Amino acid sequence: MKFSKFGVMTSLVALSLGLSGCKTGPVEPAKVESKEWAAFAAKSLEEYFKLNPSFAVYQGRHEFDGQLADWSPQGLQRKAESLKNLIDEAEEFDATLLTKEQEFERRYLVQVAKGDLFWLEDADAPHRNITWYFNNGLDPNTYVARPYADATSRAKAFIKYARAVPKALEQIKANLKAPMPLSFIDYAVPGFKGLASYYTSDAKAAFASAKDPALQAEFDAAAKDAATAMLAMADWMEGQRKTATQDFALGEEKFLRMLGDTEGVDTNIETLVKIGQEDLKRNQDALKAACGEYAPGASVQDCMAKMNASKGEGGPVAEARRQLPTLKTFLTANDIVSIPGTEEALVEESPPYNRQNSAYIDIPGPYEKGLPSVYYISPPDPAWTPEQQNAFVPGKKDLLFTSVHEVWPGHFLNFLHSNRAKSLIGRVFYSYAFAEGWAHYTEEMMWDAGLLKGDAEAHIGQLSNALLRNCRYLSAIGLHAQGMTLDQSRQMFLDQCYQDEGNARQQSARGTYDPAYINYTMGKLLIRKLRDDWTKGDRTKWKAFHDQFLSYGNPTIPAVRGAMMGTESQAVF
Repeated sequence: MKFSKFGVMTSLVALSLGLSGCKTGPVEPAKVESKEWAAFAAKSLEEYFKLNPSFAVYQGRHEFDGQLADWSPQGLQRKAESLKNLIDEAEEFDATLLTKEQEFERRYLVQVAKGDLFWLEDADAPHRNITWYFNNGLDPNTYVARPYADATSRAKAFIKYARAVPKALEQIKANLKAPMPLSFIDYAVPGFKGLASYYTSDAKAAFASAKDPALQAEFDAAAKDAATAMLAMADWMEGQRKTATQDFALGEEKFLRMLGDTEGVDTNIETLVKIGQEDLKRNQDALKAACGEYAPGASVQDCMAKMNASKGEGGPVAEARRQLPTLKTFLTANDIVSIPGTEEALVEESPPYNRQNSAYIDIPGPYEKGLPSVYYISPPDPAWTPEQQNAFVPGKKDLLFTSVHEVWPGHFLNFLHSNRAKSLIGRVFYSYAFAEGWAHYTEEMMWDAGLLKGDAEAHIGQLSNALLRNCRYLSAIGLHAQGMTLDQSRQMFLDQCYQDEGNARQQSARGTYDPAYINYTMGKLLIRKLRDDWTKGDRTKWKAFHDQFLSYGNPTIPAVRGAMMGTESQAVF
């Protein structure tokens, strides 16, 4: 999923935080909502938007259109100070004077600020990780692909954005510390080149209906200057290749701090490795059993190749468009989870500048009304061999569970719920482990619920996706806390998770600059354990569990566990 990727409040009303079970004894009088907390939260949100204008635009606050954040040393310092002040002031509130819902929101907001501060200062991402900028404002897709206003208005917003690009790139160049990890350079060069091409091709075409010649001339000039700056940045990054390193690791201490500050997960490396290896083996054993039925006598690799050889007619975009209605029908027919609203997701090929992942979804923020979400699917890298390109294109059943993950009932359904959360905190900010954990959890849940029951090929498709996330999980730990090399990670994707060479290269590289991609499997395990504890193994309660789980927005899963189980917030695997 596409998030600022990587993450709230004008009126605060109650979240539905119902606890399981009933308590006996005197009933405490209901608390009155604190107006002071509401005012503080509203002020904090506006300050956050001002310092992160691209994030605000992504949420649908178009008064910030065209603005990029100040990435100068002074701008980064203001951002850090704002986050620290938010944490200090929020923690000064007396919890006994807040309603249960407001106290949940207070902790939610503090966790968001701590997570942002981790990336800003502890991980030092603005100076060490080029992807931080791509995830925090460089992407102009909102102006180009979302029809939130007429073409003329959006073209003017894009022009303002494009004019801000050269200065922003100078700030980025000044911030980045050399030498840089090779995988970061490999990410950035096509990213900058792709944006340069996007400005003068897809973006230009998107605003063709704006007929004002003067506006079009202004657009062309701004897009050309921005593209020139992007190409120069790509050349500068290319020039870093001669001194490139493999120094990408956070280290064990910072890796564990990342989990605590961003996801509220307090654990140790030994526990993480143990539960990750157990889930890997569980899925490997299930795959071997399914392959024994689907391709008797074949190796697991040949079995996976057979599944992957069955491609959708017309390519993966056309196939995914056929899959979505079937998945939605299955959800409603089996009463698995509520579907609020009538929105549907579109399916398109991903733009050239954003093909680091095979699929993702762009979902309009809570301030937008009536806009489509777009499920993007990436074509293979044309630089690969024909064999690698063919292997990269997913088989139908593999793609089916990617569609589960991205749309029904994964990310798209999650945000249908969270965009309707009673608290704007839950609508605007998200936990990586909640969002990606939920999407990944739904893949296995749909199979267990009977999707294509008895179809071994479909089970292999589901397990292929599960194993991909297993190797992400173990690679994140290995690369950042255990001295694993990039090539060792790539080999693990090939040998342990049975991925093709193209995906193995792509996913191992991603682990160097996205250590938080541990959250797919970690989130899934946290959700599955919470479901089993809350339902006590009763499958008839799955819908009630899913609806309540999704009602909180996208906070950390330990916080949701505390609310649903009536305990302290804690990570239980």
